[in-house]
Amino acid sequence: MEVIRKLFEQWSGVSCTEILSLGANGSNRRYWRVIGDGCSCIAAENNDVRENEAFIYYSSALREQGIRVPEVYAVSEDRCHYLQQDLGDITLYSILFDKRRNGGGFDNEMVELYKRVLDDLTEIQLAGRGLDYSKAYPRSDFDAQSIQWDLNYFKYYFLKLKYIPFDEQLLEQDYQTLIQYLLDTDCGYFMYRDFQSRNIMLKDGELYYIDFQGGRRGAAQYDVASLLFSAKSDIPDAIRTELLNYYVNCLSSRVAIDKEDFKQHYYGYVLIRIMQAMGAYGYRGYFEKKDYFIESIPLAIRNLRSVIEKIDLPIEIPHLKGVWKTIVAMEEGCSEQQINTGLTVTVNSFSYKKGLPQDPSGNGGGYMFDCRALPNPGRYPEYRCYTGKDQPVIDFLQGDPKVERFLEAAEMLVGDSITKYLERKFTSLSVSFGCTGGQHRSVFCAERMAKWIAENFQCHVVINHREQQ
Repeated sequence: MEVIRKLFEQWSGVSCTEILSLGANGSNRRYWRVIGDGCSCIAAENNDVRENEAFIYYSSALREQGIRVPEVYAVSEDRCHYLQQDLGDITLYSILFDKRRNGGGFDNEMVELYKRVLDDLTEIQLAGRGLDYSKAYPRSDFDAQSIQWDLNYFKYYFLKLKYIPFDEQLLEQDYQTLIQYLLDTDCGYFMYRDFQSRNIMLKDGELYYIDFQGGRRGAAQYDVASLLFSAKSDIPDAIRTELLNYYVNCLSSRVAIDKEDFKQHYYGYVLIRIMQAMGAYGYRGYFEKKDYFIESIPLAIRNLRSVIEKIDLPIEIPHLKGVWKTIVAMEEGCSEQQINTGLTVTVNSFSYKKGLPQDPSGNGGGYMFDCRALPNPGRYPEYRCYTGKDQPVIDFLQGDPKVERFLEAAEMLVGDSITKYLERKFTSLSVSFGCTGGQHRSVFCAERMAKWIAENFQCHVVINHREQQ
């Protein structure tokens, strides 16, 4: 904290008045919003210096070519901390989430916004052709080695942790066939690597792009697949096709491509991206025990099913295709029940200062618990930079008699409702915990409640930390 405070004051020339922790989802990096008199920025902490150097280089190089990415303001001497432009809190994903919560979804406005994103993606990919890829991390190209890493990620952190049966030798043979096919296309574009809705910001009507430190040289199809097949975005198939055609026409107006060949290879990259995502969800979910990623797995499987039912790649990969079908067959009943017909319990944390959360189902009702009478770690300086998901705050609250009595009472009420809702085949229940800032007590209670529900009932649990997001 002291490093970040000093870096901010050296850059801004004003005193730091507040440092707020921000969530990082699947990243090991840590982020804070740093606020002073009349200015703010986002501070990042990451001990991987090479990754930091890649981000700093790409930020400068892409900005020079007119790409809207955050400006890097200052970097610490050890290169483990840096300050970047504060682009606010509105992401493409949050816009989509709000639309769905209010009964909407992929309407014409959303489709047009995605087309703007695809216009920008074309510019980013072409601007990146002239970058110095010796700065890339961890590898200069999305080559055979990079693809093999992703496939191994899928094998060891999804297939093995989910106990999906496979023959290692046959799987490796199909891996090599798939790799050769994927590389048999133009791989000279800037490949953003994690081009998805949470990394796209909207500020003052302009779109900005963040978290590109994993960028490297590669095929243009990969980033389109990342955007259109993001599990949580859950884009309808017809709109995916419309947006793909829009992108292909946009790219072909700038460079000569074989449209049909491009689309054929595109679905190969869709599959490698889905497998990479499954590996990430398995690692972060099953291994690191982060519920958010476990919740994404049924959606990723639904994406996998939609592709393998409609697309047949022009290569022989029989064992890998069998593995895909096994995944769908083993999970299909569970995912359909949880997503489409079962009970979904949405557990929220929020700040009373910023208003009450809305029931995402549109039915209204649900439970709203006020945590403001509980002991407040936010009143102590040593806890202000943490949230209710961090161990110091958990240790502060967990086991406190007042907190435990509060949660036991909440569990009794919510449990009775879930039992009745399951009997009556209701599909939605909202449970919310509010506190002053939406950072500590409400987050802790929401996490505890979500874990308790998941362990005691057969229903789908979605957790939403509103102020964190």
